[in-house]
Amino acid sequence: MSPPRTGALRAAARADLARLRARYPAQFRADRAARARLVVGLGVLVGLTALACWRLDMSVARILHGLGRLGTFAVLMLPPSPEGHLWTFLHALGETLGIAFLGTLTAAMLAFPVAFLAARNVVPNPFARFAVRRGLDILRSVDVLIWALIWINVVGLGPFAGLLAIACSDVGALGKLFSEAIETCDRRAGEGVVASGGSALHRIRFGLIPGVLPVLASQVLYFFESNTRSATIIGIVGAGGIGQYLTELIRVLELQQVAFLVLMILVTVAAIDWVSTRLRRAIIGPAAR
Repeated sequence: MSPPRTGALRAAARADLARLRARYPAQFRADRAARARLVVGLGVLVGLTALACWRLDMSVARILHGLGRLGTFAVLMLPPSPEGHLWTFLHALGETLGIAFLGTLTAAMLAFPVAFLAARNVVPNPFARFAVRRGLDILRSVDVLIWALIWINVVGLGPFAGLLAIACSDVGALGKLFSEAIETCDRRAGEGVVASGGSALHRIRFGLIPGVLPVLASQVLYFFESNTRSATIIGIVGAGGIGQYLTELIRVLELQQVAFLVLMILVTVAAIDWVSTRLRRAIIGPAAR
């Protein structure tokens, strides 16, 4: 396009903009109050960030110094080696997987019936729903590490405490997700069951459950993958699994063994992610591919 033609189009656009400004002045008027709120909000955010950095003693010098030490630790971790403890580490890794699997399964089995009591399209009574939802909130608000510390004092050290910790933490989260999936389920199937003479229980069994079951199964698979990492963390406080060895080896600076354990965990999580992705696709169907 030639420069004169471009100049003519630019002039026409400016003239049209001037006509629009004259016709709709309110739309082009600057909202000074909104700008002031934006500036104040950004100022508060910057102030809170600066306060947090000051209170937490954050500084560029400490970060750079820490990066240097991190590089030293990374060199000491090479090459990763089990140093004769391979079978011990494999046994601990299997224990971690067992904690994650049984904890997730227990939580799913407990959350499944409770989720129907928290769903609006199943229990119309708002007071009953409120009580169930607040109970799920209480379970969900306590971190799995806190649950592990609680159960260690109740049932003692070991993987059983870790299993119970994951189950308690996940009941609240899975119950909330399950209830939301049930509420968003297509109601036409349940209405069809009732229209054909079915009871309220039949509506749930044949109208709701088949529609939400693939979504629930997908969520359980994801939680199993996530709980594999959580089972590693709670092992640090004595709840069984590979986390016990990880924290002990870090304390005595056996960094080559630490690197080997980290690699084992990474490979295991990647394998579980690959398998669970395939299972989710098989459960949900071709639409998930």
